[in-house]
Amino acid sequence: MATPLSTFTAPDGTRLAPHERGAGPPLLCLPGGPMQSSAYLGDLGGLTAHRRLVLLDPRGTGASAVPADPASYRCDRQVADVEALREHLCLDRVDLLAHSAGANLALLYATRHPDRVARLLLITPSVYAAGVQVTAEDRLSAARLRRGEPWFEPAYEALESLTAGRPVTDAAQAVAPFYHSRWDDEARAYDAAGDRTRNPEAAAAYGAEGAFDPPATRAALPSLRSPVLLLAGRTDVAAPPSAMEEYAALFPKSEFRVQPDSGHFPWRDDPSAFTRVVEGFLGTSG
Repeated sequence: MATPLSTFTAPDGTRLAPHERGAGPPLLCLPGGPMQSSAYLGDLGGLTAHRRLVLLDPRGTGASAVPADPASYRCDRQVADVEALREHLCLDRVDLLAHSAGANLALLYATRHPDRVARLLLITPSVYAAGVQVTAEDRLSAARLRRGEPWFEPAYEALESLTAGRPVTDAAQAVAPFYHSRWDDEARAYDAAGDRTRNPEAAAAYGAEGAFDPPATRAALPSLRSPVLLLAGRTDVAAPPSAMEEYAALFPKSEFRVQPDSGHFPWRDDPSAFTRVVEGFLGTSG
């Protein structure tokens, strides 16, 4: 179980709650969703054996307070929350890990505060902040690697419709099997638990107009001298490797890795492979 740390106050007065797991050098962790509490990250596949994970519940999720201004859910406005957490922990520089939609926030933080980031780890990241294009074929090519699974045909049909811009009933549920290496009862329960910890109102505001300025963000990347790990799952339709390789190339110092037989949650699909890559990066980069 995660241990609650003392809450801290964001610049706008919102009380935010970090949690701690494991022991060792701190690793700040930003969840995805967007706007999902950090509980679904668990121990990141056993990474707690090597690192002290500091997991932030974004405002309006988990144990963090609902802000007075709903517009503050916008991704770029939450950069101040991450900086406030760094100050709360009395750290000069941080190792920062972000999953999925949380990677947008991590990237904005890193480009605004490049001197505060020691290492940046983007795990199956969303690309909106960087403006990387993920094509329909990128997603469908990754999906076709799962051909032969008993659930494949209806899930692939739904994904084809979504990538073509056609509405799909219960879209998230229809394509959910693609996000996991095994679509079994455990994966279904994990998916359902994640839905319950997500704040839909906050998620709707996360990418609101003005949240992202990809040209400005890209222009700032040359000043980011921190080593960057970008980890993709080979069969991930949300962050397909073809687009992730392009993303990794934007950074001056990057390491791009593809985890075999993994989808959107690589620490669950193959914990030992995940922790080996992450700790190898943290232990050797500098």
